[in-house]
Amino acid sequence: MTIKKNILVTGATGYIGGRIVPRLLEKGYKVHCLVRHPEHVQGKPWAQEAKIYKGDILKNEGLNAAFKNIDAAYYLVHSMADTPDFEKSEEISANNFLKAAKENGVKRIIYMGGLGDNSAKLSRHLKSRHRVGEILSSSDIKTTEFRAAIIVGSGSVSFEMIRYLVERLPIIPRFKYLQSYCQPTAIRDVLSYLI
Repeated sequence: MTIKKNILVTGATGYIGGRIVPRLLEKGYKVHCLVRHPEHVQGKPWAQEAKIYKGDILKNEGLNAAFKNIDAAYYLVHSMADTPDFEKSEEISANNFLKAAKENGVKRIIYMGGLGDNSAKLSRHLKSRHRVGEILSSSDIKTTEFRAAIIVGSGSVSFEMIRYLVERLPIIPRFKYLQSYCQPTAIRDVLSYLI
């Protein structure tokens, strides 16, 4: 008899988290979700199958209850939109998450970070994403950091912006100063890798 592993997903109300939870449930995992606003997941088809905990990683609220008996924890949290000083908020959140994971004996952390070369001039956003990865991998807990650039799929901000432009503009001008290379990834591939 195989024992089902307990998986914690933080960021379950986000684009990736909301799509990974049902796939983990389909694979037979016992899924727990830590969310600030449980009412945001109540209408989801998977909400009755997952155990929902109310908490806030930044404020260090509800973490110990959510992390009890967890085998692996997903860090899919993003503080960038919540505060102008998001870098500090992301550091605090990552440290709170790691502390709770260590105290509760979590065996693996899976983190979704941002793609970018540390030797290049990175945006504040990417520097912060890399810093979170450093914090989460600084302990003895096995940590997987998956870095992605633009994630393409219906409902993603990148996809919807491109669709909006294409539907409204017969010609999209190409400006020299907007020339940057990108490695987009399909949402189904991201979910496959993360699981």
